[in-house]
Amino acid sequence: MSLIGLLFWGVVLAFGGVVVARVLPTVMEFYTIQRVVDRIAASNPSTVPAVRADFERAQQVEYSMTSIAAKDLVITKENDKLQISFAYDKQIELGGPVFLLIKYAGHSH
Repeated sequence: MSLIGLLFWGVVLAFGGVVVARVLPTVMEFYTIQRVVDRIAASNPSTVPAVRADFERAQQVEYSMTSIAAKDLVITKENDKLQISFAYDKQIELGGPVFLLIKYAGHSH
């Protein structure tokens, strides 16, 4: 392997590391939101405002949940079981005019 090849692969690995370092916190936030939504749905609150209040309470504890608000939750009832779904976009600046757009969507299980 030549010096040029070594430099090329070093740049590729460094760029990949930067992308992973910027994407990982958003993935962790998504899984935190998913866990909270599942917990709320399992407790089966009786009203939509109760679901939103539970989510807001969880947001006060989980400081990493900033991409979505309680009003963004879509709450339905299917077969007497509460279904909570959510979706949001996250833009990650990679450098200069280059952004990475990730679309997250989830629902209670």
